[in-house]
Amino acid sequence: MKRYVRLNIERPEPGLIRELQSHSVSTVYEAQGRTGLLDPGLKPLSQGQSVVGPAVTAICHAGDNLMVHAAIEALQPGDILVVSTLGQYNAGMVGELIVTALINRGVKGLVIDSGIRDAKEIRQLGFPVWSREITSRGSTKTRGGWVNAPCVCGGVEINPGDIIMADDDGVLHVEREQAERSLQAADKRVQKELETKKRIGEGQLSVDFYNLRSVLQSEGVEYLGKEGE
Repeated sequence: MKRYVRLNIERPEPGLIRELQSHSVSTVYEAQGRTGLLDPGLKPLSQGQSVVGPAVTAICHAGDNLMVHAAIEALQPGDILVVSTLGQYNAGMVGELIVTALINRGVKGLVIDSGIRDAKEIRQLGFPVWSREITSRGSTKTRGGWVNAPCVCGGVEINPGDIIMADDDGVLHVEREQAERSLQAADKRVQKELETKKRIGEGQLSVDFYNLRSVLQSEGVEYLGKEGE
């Protein structure tokens, strides 16, 4: 298969990205039918950060970050770099120097299905990263791959220009063509949750407004300590 670096991709409308930023990963995941969630083994380097943006993908051979370097040229402000690997060999494929270059390009964050290093320095830079591990194990720069080709990261197929959302709950993939629909469903879910919060505030029990007593009964769950027992 021909290896390449694709510099230009189609990105979602900026307004759509801004609206999705008001929602959490969990909200959009539920709203789009519980699909698109990447492997929970991809953990945030720092808590309390969240990013939403179009994916620029880099497919690397495991333990080799040549295509990460090549991807920097294709990145635009607001993008999220998504790195997948061929084979299994977790190494610190991105460190402080690459992150500094990403910051200079205006990149919002990094999702990498491998390891990073220089964790302390990256935290100090405040750059959002979701990775599989932190390790000092080094990487090479000798094996060609692809930039802006469809990839599989965290078990999910991602196309260049699709939307990536990431926060403390995990990393989510939103198909670019379905993003408007996912946004509308998320808006409706938030409205429904506000109504639920109101019920809770009024002292209503969730087993009642979710009609769960019949489920408990069908599962043979008995209440103990009723009055008169």
